[in-house]
Amino acid sequence: MDYINLEYVPTEDDLLSCMIIKGDNLKKLANEIAGESSIGTWTKVQTMKSEIYEKLKPNVYEIKELKEENGYKVGLVKIAYPLYDFEINNMPGVLAGIAGNIFGMKILKGLRILDYRFPKKFVKEYKGPRYGIEGVRETLKIKDRPLLGTIVKPKVGLKTEEHAKVAYDAWIGGVDLVKDDENLTSQEFNKFEDRVYKTLEMRDKAEEETGERKAYMPNITAPYREMIKRAEICEDAGSEYVMVDVVVTGFSAVQSFREEDFNFIIHGHRAMHAAITRSKDFGISMLVLAKIYRLLGVDQLHIGTVVGKMEGGEKEVKAIRDEIIYSKVKKDDENIFFDQDWANIKSMFPVSSGGVHPRLVPKIVEILGRDLIIQAGGGIHGHPDGTVAGAKAMRAAIEAVMENKPLEEKAEEIPELKKALEYWK
Repeated sequence: MDYINLEYVPTEDDLLSCMIIKGDNLKKLANEIAGESSIGTWTKVQTMKSEIYEKLKPNVYEIKELKEENGYKVGLVKIAYPLYDFEINNMPGVLAGIAGNIFGMKILKGLRILDYRFPKKFVKEYKGPRYGIEGVRETLKIKDRPLLGTIVKPKVGLKTEEHAKVAYDAWIGGVDLVKDDENLTSQEFNKFEDRVYKTLEMRDKAEEETGERKAYMPNITAPYREMIKRAEICEDAGSEYVMVDVVVTGFSAVQSFREEDFNFIIHGHRAMHAAITRSKDFGISMLVLAKIYRLLGVDQLHIGTVVGKMEGGEKEVKAIRDEIIYSKVKKDDENIFFDQDWANIKSMFPVSSGGVHPRLVPKIVEILGRDLIIQAGGGIHGHPDGTVAGAKAMRAAIEAVMENKPLEEKAEEIPELKKALEYWK
């Protein structure tokens, strides 16, 4: 079966895939990938009808050799799939095709999916975020500055009362959002239900004392039925948020949870994403995952910091930022390979976390803008004078950016910031 058609012009209803491949023969590899991800198999089959082939066949419409590496050719390939191939509102089913068996093909020495273009008909079948950036800002009554978040540290080990006290200290120091870390669920020393109620009691206390809105993001990640039970606990306790480890939970669970009758802001933690996204030879880019989670309805998503401890360069992280906050995204030559029209889908709030401390705040905002949630765990709780001081220092760093002041000048007003700048050189 031949799926190579370099004269083909994609239609507005095609689902487009862009990838980097590596092997002996780029044309053969592209043809095999197109077939395996749609209607083909390894040999001619008698059950293939001409009408199936004509209506459902994908078209490889671009093959560009980029370089040679270790004796293999490396090339950019673009494939157009007819929308008729898919049950549209079934993301797991769609991905089983376009990102399924192809990674296991022995003839490939490399395959990395860089971008998908989801057609407007496809996009309109998904709910997307319930709140988006505007809705989150309205909930927290914060108009234009970056939001400040923290993660309770240590990740696991604190007892329930200790956890709630750390959250309270962060809130009264100036933090807006406190969340569980990715591996805190319902361990023996800190059971989920008790933690939610006690931490939200501390939230209410902090709101009363500071006059600011505060929010807690409990991690409900668990087998799906248990996730629903935990969400009901959060609803009963009065939480506006839940947090889900979206990669390990799975596309099906994320899509299903968004379609449940809850009114939560959904915070998406991307734990384990690098197992899929980090390799330059095999995998799927974080840009692609971010687009999928926007469709599925996540309101906030970790995208990287550029200057923190997590992998991800400036161009890559900015490309992800653009893809999740804008309604229309224009391609560029390096990081975004397709124009994307998001139609009715709301934005996602980008989250920058991982090795963040006050000294990094101006650079993070310079790179990623003010529609950003800056999350600091160690950068708050690691302050020499403790959590309250660490929160004050981080909040002061954000205020310095908003006031267009150098950090050192702001530090003359805020001693906690001054000590943080001395501590984190």
